[in-house]
Amino acid sequence: MSRRSGILEFAVLGLLRESPMHGYELRKRLNTSLGVFRAFSYGTLYPCLKTLLANGWLIEEPGNTAEDALAAPLAGRRAKIVYRLTAEGKEHFEELLSQTGPDAYEDETFAARFAFFGQTSRDVRMRVLEGRRSRLEERLEKMRASLVRTRERLDDYTLELQRHGMESVEREVRWLNELIESERAGRDLKGSAHEEPARDNTEGAPGVLPRTRDVPGPDTPGDTTT
Repeated sequence: MSRRSGILEFAVLGLLRESPMHGYELRKRLNTSLGVFRAFSYGTLYPCLKTLLANGWLIEEPGNTAEDALAAPLAGRRAKIVYRLTAEGKEHFEELLSQTGPDAYEDETFAARFAFFGQTSRDVRMRVLEGRRSRLEERLEKMRASLVRTRERLDDYTLELQRHGMESVEREVRWLNELIESERAGRDLKGSAHEEPARDNTEGAPGVLPRTRDVPGPDTPGDTTT
């Protein structure tokens, strides 16, 4: 499984943990709530759903709204399919949510992981944030060293592009420092004290994705050496 398909499966499971959804609703939530998936298509989503169904992590159910009930007789087609997380799917998502290795904080995966921090325990959040910060600090050190070695050979525009890349990484490091300090102080993103997220696995439990405050993504210019 590629890293991108793995994080898509993670995001689908996380969204369906909140509530069952149609494929269209899933795609809309992935586009609007998780910026890393803005460019993906139905051709990417449905193979992912088939894999999750085959693994027993999802089940299909007929839509139960009035609109869905009328869809088949009026349009000559079956009603929309709703995807629901199974107990095994919830258990698998909880396992993924607890992981804190490099796959949790690399460029391709960090934004999606951060979007589900509201469902993640504080100790896991801390390890992911600290791992991300450490990775970016290493990158920043390499970018600075590279700039010192090559600046005399670069034209003004290439030099400015490298500086812009460094500034982008520096901004994310400062942002991560603020988040880590808030976690250590037991504050949420609004600055008030908060409790651990409930570990309630009730079927279809509702939830809301947190605002990600412009999480920096993998498109930041500059050296991408990790």
